[in-house]
Amino acid sequence: MKMFSAPSSFKVGPPPGAVPASANECSLSAWKRILDLTCCLAALPFFVLCTLVAAIMTGITSPGPIFFRQERVGFRGRRFALYKFRTMHVRADVATHEAHFNTLVQSNGPMQKLDGKGDARLIPGGWLLRATGLDELPQILNVLRGEMSVVGPRPCIPYEYSQYSATQRERFQAVPGLTGLWQVSGKNRTTFDEMIRLDIRYAQTLSLGLDLRIILRTIPALCTQLSDVRKAKAAAAAAAAQSKPVETLLANAPGLEAPVATAMGR
Repeated sequence: MKMFSAPSSFKVGPPPGAVPASANECSLSAWKRILDLTCCLAALPFFVLCTLVAAIMTGITSPGPIFFRQERVGFRGRRFALYKFRTMHVRADVATHEAHFNTLVQSNGPMQKLDGKGDARLIPGGWLLRATGLDELPQILNVLRGEMSVVGPRPCIPYEYSQYSATQRERFQAVPGLTGLWQVSGKNRTTFDEMIRLDIRYAQTLSLGLDLRIILRTIPALCTQLSDVRKAKAAAAAAAAQSKPVETLLANAPGLEAPVATAMGR
């Protein structure tokens, strides 16, 4: 079984505008590295269990790789390969995400994902993995490699990075993380500008105490996120049901066809 999938254009290297860094530069302080390794070791058994569940789920609903590898931009503009459990169909179109990102930036509206609106790119059950954050678990491999931390701003894709201004790129002065100040401060209910401000604030004030508080607030934040996605899916389903054409309703209730046709004839 193939383990990883990646875009055909996948390539790791510095993006335009990235800050060059020496090979031996240390981007993580000692306390942060110790916290990261401790959390990763504690999460390893759970990661193995989730991998087995994800393997079964993808094998049944969407044959293909269990893991998804995607190019992301992290600390000081460095590119790296980020790992996730695959929640979308193989070779899913990325243009949809880029258009959605542009809309969010231009409107400065809430950072809602496409998941709750019935994203056709998701495999069955994929929305649940994403809403609970379980699809991010493979990133403990990125943490072990020092490319990410448990706590920090979310790493973005190169396309998004290219749209950032110089001021907005200050959020990349912190090593990217699995969870962060933005994620526990409303996330999908906040705007793009608010996300940038929260990430920059974290990069400027990070400390052990702040990281511990963010970790403790992560589970409640994920519960809220799951609730929001379920509500959005329910609302989308209700809206779709109300917009069904008359012909569809008649097909489901043949007995109504004659009276309605007579009324329309009048």
